[in-house]
Amino acid sequence: MELVCPVKMYHWGKVGLQSLVANLKKSSDESFQINHNETYAELWIGTHPNGPAMLKNNDILLEKWLLQHSHTLGEKVQRSFGNNLPFLLKILSIGTPLSIQVHPSKEIAKELHSKYPDIYKDSNHKPELAIALTTFEALCGFRPLDEIKKFFSNIPELSDLIGIEKVEKLLKSDEFSYKNNLKNCFESLIKASENIIKSKLELLLQRITSMDDSQDILGSLFIKIYHYYPGDVGCFCIYFFNYLILEPGEAIYLGSNEPHAYISGDCVECMACSDNVVRAGLTPKFRDVDTLCRIINYKCDSAKSKILCPIVESEYSVIFKPPVSEFGVCRICVEPGNIYNITPRESGSVFIIINGTAKIQGIHVKKGQIFFFKQNEELQVQVSQTKEPFLLFQAFVNI
Repeated sequence: MELVCPVKMYHWGKVGLQSLVANLKKSSDESFQINHNETYAELWIGTHPNGPAMLKNNDILLEKWLLQHSHTLGEKVQRSFGNNLPFLLKILSIGTPLSIQVHPSKEIAKELHSKYPDIYKDSNHKPELAIALTTFEALCGFRPLDEIKKFFSNIPELSDLIGIEKVEKLLKSDEFSYKNNLKNCFESLIKASENIIKSKLELLLQRITSMDDSQDILGSLFIKIYHYYPGDVGCFCIYFFNYLILEPGEAIYLGSNEPHAYISGDCVECMACSDNVVRAGLTPKFRDVDTLCRIINYKCDSAKSKILCPIVESEYSVIFKPPVSEFGVCRICVEPGNIYNITPRESGSVFIIINGTAKIQGIHVKKGQIFFFKQNEELQVQVSQTKEPFLLFQAFVNI
């Protein structure tokens, strides 16, 4: 069952034909016109009310269809989540850095939705998985303590902004006593006066651009982010958070309250069905700094720990299974001319074709098309004899 899904045109998306999101949409919908001056950021695949999918040639919302055909989701899904998809699958094309943000836990999401329903419009948590489609840059989680200490020692602009007394307490901390001191330092940074932040950033920029080798203080990354957000406190966050560069097929998992920001690239993203975001930097949108500082996970860990390695399912498929029940994602890549039987899932699933052409159950399919399949459905993929492999991603309930 083919779906028609909406595109989101946020300011941070890629422009025109540079956007994978725009190209995928155009490939499956000839009526879709790409504006070369617009930024195409996200393609949403699911039933979230802010961007619901519809059945192609039918104009019926997928959510409504599922209510009438709930058996297609599977008994386990119905028992746990009712008659709807508990996940939201997206494609992201990132041209400029996204906001410094966290996604609240279920408990905190309920609290925020109750107090501020106009800002936090649902009460669900939003753990998420990002799988790189191109080289993909991101900030994720607090760096190992020793790395943060090194930056405090080597970047006087950062230490001055936070305050020497708080910095010294963190420098004296060990792996068992750092969290409260890290919290105090981060809060001082993120809540500092805009004028002081701006002046310290300008001093650091001058120093970085005058250096022959700026790699020790992430000079090129700082310059890139500063270019888009001059004077924004988020520029300093690169010295607190892990910097990751993912290659296609690599993934990171972001649990509740995990600080992160995507910098550039294209990815497949899957999450629990929610749109709750608490922001505090690198954004023109509303910043809820107090909430972010209260709920953020102040745990220092390595960049490597943020990587979610897939499970090999077959010669052509791997599965990314995060530690939540709402979703899992299968990456299927079949070489030209081959035939592959997709493993039946216990839940209803959706999938999007990223590259190539094939026949599925004898029906011609191509890049950009999106489908819903019922639980336990057997699917045979016969890939065309072309120069490119057939790449698709399938999201299902992780039960």
